[in-house]
Amino acid sequence: MSSKKSEYHHGDLRESLLKAARETLEQEGASGLSLRDLARRTGVSHGAPYRHFASRQDLLAALAAEGFNELSQCLRAKEDTSLKAMGEAYIAFAVVNPSLYKLMFSPELDRTKPQFLSDSASEAFNRLRKQTGRADQDQSGTLAAWALVHGLSGILIDRLLAKELLDPEELPELIESVLGHLDIAKSNNGSQKID
Repeated sequence: MSSKKSEYHHGDLRESLLKAARETLEQEGASGLSLRDLARRTGVSHGAPYRHFASRQDLLAALAAEGFNELSQCLRAKEDTSLKAMGEAYIAFAVVNPSLYKLMFSPELDRTKPQFLSDSASEAFNRLRKQTGRADQDQSGTLAAWALVHGLSGILIDRLLAKELLDPEELPELIESVLGHLDIAKSNNGSQKID
């Protein structure tokens, strides 16, 4: 099959490549991603992915930006509730998308470039900052909230807790209890305490 027919068959090759990359990421981790393998998986010529991603690094940045956009949507859905609910949404996203989440915060990526990645990462952080009520330059409340949800997400993804704490029946209560400490971050701002 020619690459022209394959691309036509896919409709949107870029989206097909990202979908295949996401599947590979979840199955094999970031180390399993290559543009050549994605071309094979999507049934296009080896050169076709390079029309959309100049390098593997560009592909990783696009995947990470996609992840930050999804995280931002999860947080946006909880903006009118509480900081605790927003924290639960953050952790749920991380636990459901562990490989993507790890890629988003990987030291392999420079989240300041390209610009679309920087914008996506900033939007997610700004949603958290808005919820903590930080209008001034001191972002300690936001950082405290982020450190809590980011740290707990990593602990859960890496299964660093005792087996009984990771029991699916016990986990929601544990998360709720830990996120109760977000009250401190919110109340230290002089804002109302969360539910």
